[in-house]
Amino acid sequence: MTSLDTFASRDTLTVDGRDYEIYRLQAVPGLERLPYSLKVLAENLLRTEDGANVTAAHIQALADWDPQAEPDTEIQFTPARVVMQDFTGVPCIVDLATMREAVAELGGDPQAINPLAPAEMVIDHSVQIDSFGLSSSLETNKEREYERNAERYQFLRWGQGALNGFRVVPPGTGIVHQVNIEYLARTVFTREVQRTTAQGEQLVTQAYPDTCVGTDSHTTMVNGLGVLGWGVGGIEAEAAMLGQPVSMLIPRVVGFRLTGEIPAGATATDVVLTITQMLRQHGVVGKFVEFYGQGVSAVPLANRATIGNMSPEFGSTAAIFPIDEVTLDYLRLTGRSEESVRLVEEYTKAQGLWHDPDKEPVFSEYLELDLSTVVPSIAGPKRPQDRIELSRSQEAFAQALPGYAAETSRSTPVTLADGTRTELDHGHVVIASITSCTNTSNPSVMVAAGLLARNAVAKGLKSKPWVKTSTAPGSQVVTDYYEKAGLWPALNELGFNLVGYGCATCIGNSGPLPAEVSAAVNEADLAVVSVLSGNRNFEGRINPDVKMNYLASPPLVIAYALAGTMDFDFARQPLGQDQEGRDVFLADIWPDPAQVQAVIDATIDREMYTRDYADVFAGDERWRGLDTPQGDVFAWDEDSTYVRKAPFFEGLTMELTPVSDITGARVLALLGDSVTTDHISPAGAIKPDSPAGRYLAEHGVERKDFNSYGSRRGNHEVMIRGTFANIRLRNRLLDGVEGGYTRNLLTGQQETIFDASRAYAAAGVPLLVLGGKEYGSGSSRDWAAKGTALLGVKAVVAESFERIHRSNLIGMGVVPLQFPAGHSASSLGLDGTETYSVTGLTALNAGTTPATVKVTATKADGGVVEFDAVVRIDTPGEADYFRNGGILQYVLRNLVRGSR
Repeated sequence: MTSLDTFASRDTLTVDGRDYEIYRLQAVPGLERLPYSLKVLAENLLRTEDGANVTAAHIQALADWDPQAEPDTEIQFTPARVVMQDFTGVPCIVDLATMREAVAELGGDPQAINPLAPAEMVIDHSVQIDSFGLSSSLETNKEREYERNAERYQFLRWGQGALNGFRVVPPGTGIVHQVNIEYLARTVFTREVQRTTAQGEQLVTQAYPDTCVGTDSHTTMVNGLGVLGWGVGGIEAEAAMLGQPVSMLIPRVVGFRLTGEIPAGATATDVVLTITQMLRQHGVVGKFVEFYGQGVSAVPLANRATIGNMSPEFGSTAAIFPIDEVTLDYLRLTGRSEESVRLVEEYTKAQGLWHDPDKEPVFSEYLELDLSTVVPSIAGPKRPQDRIELSRSQEAFAQALPGYAAETSRSTPVTLADGTRTELDHGHVVIASITSCTNTSNPSVMVAAGLLARNAVAKGLKSKPWVKTSTAPGSQVVTDYYEKAGLWPALNELGFNLVGYGCATCIGNSGPLPAEVSAAVNEADLAVVSVLSGNRNFEGRINPDVKMNYLASPPLVIAYALAGTMDFDFARQPLGQDQEGRDVFLADIWPDPAQVQAVIDATIDREMYTRDYADVFAGDERWRGLDTPQGDVFAWDEDSTYVRKAPFFEGLTMELTPVSDITGARVLALLGDSVTTDHISPAGAIKPDSPAGRYLAEHGVERKDFNSYGSRRGNHEVMIRGTFANIRLRNRLLDGVEGGYTRNLLTGQQETIFDASRAYAAAGVPLLVLGGKEYGSGSSRDWAAKGTALLGVKAVVAESFERIHRSNLIGMGVVPLQFPAGHSASSLGLDGTETYSVTGLTALNAGTTPATVKVTATKADGGVVEFDAVVRIDTPGEADYFRNGGILQYVLRNLVRGSR
């Protein structure tokens, strides 16, 4: 523990007779004017000052912060904890297990590999909706989940036992971000630290703001609780677990004032879709967003969490609300101890972190939204920022349809499993799912959905028979208040039965469509639709049969199940007829906000939370009954197709391999704008005729047991074969072809990207990827970077990068390069068939990072295109990682030196 305290900020805070060591912000003039989020960073630096990673100059830079300046000061942020979900968390634990072996091989102590910051994983990404619309669906889906994932779960149970400081919330509990705000988040963190006093060595209790990084971009949901945290790649999360600070630039902070109140008919979902559109248009990539002003106190905590959750959709690093009475009330409601709530109040008031609505901090930029102007909205058909007012949703669908379908109508007869004869057409809603932490954590929209369902059933309405309906809440508390309010019967009547506790449809685990629906969709090439209360609707994400995806509030999800199509005007078209034959419109069944609030007040109480989280790490009998491996080093099963030893440390020595320039490189993929990590990272179902499907078949796995890419993230052999394999990827090296294909420039033939990469590797040819704007936006997917590196890609050249993916590429030893301002592959006359060299990278060996490097593209006819690409290694810390071949190699070498 460092003892540096240049500004004499270390002090004692006494709360209810107990002393806490704190680092007072008032000790440094200038910090008092900062926004809430930067005050949290300032405290972090005061507490971790060591004269090397964190210096007095870093702290002074925050005190002197110029809100209008472009970020240029690097700081080292040390999060209090790391939170993970199982898709991205399993590779983290695989890497830690592999690092234990590598440390031993390099002469170090394997026990040096343990999380040094508390690491908590919630298993929430593995449940798939195989069964739906039945009272037995929950148990059926849970049973299938364990059948598919037993190997992974055994491995995680080993990690929970072998790795100190690592805890697992078992399957069937909830969604990581909802569990985070309802239980895991401390808001003010405490820990015991050793101090030398006049009486000798003593343990003192230190108090400081709870902060976290997470292996899911929606970690920002905890921002609603006043906790500064954001999503990082699994690579960065592993480093944070192992004591490495997160390198970052002091950001610009956008102040967002909220005024007014949400009008009747609009919901928190509509608010967040409006804010998403506003902030994406404003431009907040790499910035903090902070909500302030008189209106903040009128925003319920659940709404704050909903807004914070969507930060990745705006593009901001964080979207935070300060701490106030609303925060304390939520902490009490969710079962936090009165002692901890008192500490939160006293600590934040003592540190100037308590929200004062009359005091306006200094911000870099300012925005404002009058909540009374929010109208019912949806977003789609492929991006969360593409908001559409519900009143013009039919018109917007008609405008979007030609991009997905060759004809405006292609009505196709289909006979459903129960004998019902009907027709499917473009725009028919085949999936309607209440899912994702974004909305299922918010009682206002969940209760509204339940009441709308009850009103619909009372009027005799039914969901259309071709719609796959489901409810996947973010925690068991939702089930509790649905039961207490008597809302389940109506939801079940409409087919919105409980199918599991997890991300489900939002993460792409929607499960297969009914066979007869899927067959009709594919035979007629129908552009059908999913409507979900999630946060992500990127192409190919939800279901391989579904081309168009729309985000909507939970009550609107049900409304679209009743309508059965996007080609629908809720104001003019009835959803059906009541028992007397009268038309029933959406307005007739939409619940009154006062009724929604009355149900919330009457049903949700503290006891629900204390009961559901009383023994949250124990799990059910399935979890406890798993056969769990023992030992400090994991015993790898060579026959496993789920968990395999990571390849990243093979042949690693303590000496660095010098950075070299790139020569003779070819382009693996030429991509356009807004290529997301969903396009890059393996996700969704594994197709039998794909490289990953062939690999599994060759290893004796039956097609029915292929499972999803997400469930097999612990096996690099599967994941590398699924990188750049999204069914909607458009590689411009090919004409009119979608999916994971490229032109092998050695032969001129079309091949899968994986097969072509192996041919290039055999020929000793390094690879590049050329991209457009916002390359790598989307979830914090470590495998988007890991897979890129394992395919042999040495550099990605794009017009601009999203924050997390750029950092992850560096963390895997891939250099992110940016086209000169105003230029692109197209403007430079590049078609991707050229042979490339990149010179100037070797300057990194001298400890400096070049601002630009020269890229030379030689065409087949001998013509040459040259340009200076911007090196997007933005901080000295990132340069260190790159010189080491990646962040994990950097950490491993340091740990070996420390354990010898």
